[in-house]
Amino acid sequence: MGMEIQILDWIQNLRTPAGDVLMPIITSLGNVGIVWILLAVLFLMIPGTRRTGAVLAAALVLDVILCNGIIKNAVARMRPFDRNPLVELLIHKPLDYSFPSGHTAASFAAMSGLYFAGERHLWKPVLVLAVLIAFSRLYLYVHYPTDVIGGAVLGMFCGYLAEKIVERLSERKAGKTDKN
Repeated sequence: MGMEIQILDWIQNLRTPAGDVLMPIITSLGNVGIVWILLAVLFLMIPGTRRTGAVLAAALVLDVILCNGIIKNAVARMRPFDRNPLVELLIHKPLDYSFPSGHTAASFAAMSGLYFAGERHLWKPVLVLAVLIAFSRLYLYVHYPTDVIGGAVLGMFCGYLAEKIVERLSERKAGKTDKN
């Protein structure tokens, strides 16, 4: 934990007035996964992209169950600002536990869901946004580096698993259609 606080404190030394304005905006894009939910709904509404929308939606549902419903509560890790209250927070204090980062997990679930669904071009800008959201959580002193790494790994797992689930359901549906 000591090295993680050192990393966070080092990032605090990089703070700038522009970063202090920009990072809360970037992190807010991950609040409640709203950007990713809207993207999933958009894909679900367009006939040619419904499968991608299903993968994205499934990845987000898996993420919220595993990350926020199970892992955060099982690990119950205190947030860094609770250990170092001298840091000035630029956002409201999150009330849930620290590990894993939910913002990061949802962002990487969306990115990997797009990748595994075959959206070979769209996943790249989403990856950039996911990395920015993950970094913002460190900059804002609300997550440890291992929270962000854990969130990224969990999110990518959810994206992969969502693709496999949608693939299996599609095969079952195709099998039932062939039998009729």
